[in-house]
Amino acid sequence: MSIATALVRASFLVNAAYAESSRAFGLTPQQGQLLCVLMAQPYGMGELGSVLGLAKSSLTGLVDRTAQHGLVRREPDPLDGRAVRIALTEKGGELVEEFYAATCRRVEALPASLSTPEREALAEMLARVVLDNKVPVVFMEQD
Repeated sequence: MSIATALVRASFLVNAAYAESSRAFGLTPQQGQLLCVLMAQPYGMGELGSVLGLAKSSLTGLVDRTAQHGLVRREPDPLDGRAVRIALTEKGGELVEEFYAATCRRVEALPASLSTPEREALAEMLARVVLDNKVPVVFMEQD
């Protein structure tokens, strides 16, 4: 299998695991991504759009739907009185902790047939690809 085929097919595997976790928690995969991004810190709408790769109208709808479920809130940006930041609510913070752990378990199970040294080598190589391509932190490192 070529590297392109392997990476694309692997991305489908990861997306399926993410979608399965999302459904288990009553979220869409996009809402799950939003919550995971906000675990690190609140973000302004422009930053969030860049990190998630969403147009302003799509992001606004995603934030609105997630806020209706009480998982995120808009708060004033302390550096720009005209702007808002999106932050987790207490409910959203509690939910994302569980969602994040469940998603990690599902994704970590994908390479179950690999030995420990093979898993470590895979993680090292994928980390290099991610860092070389300056992928934003859309999923934090598990403690």
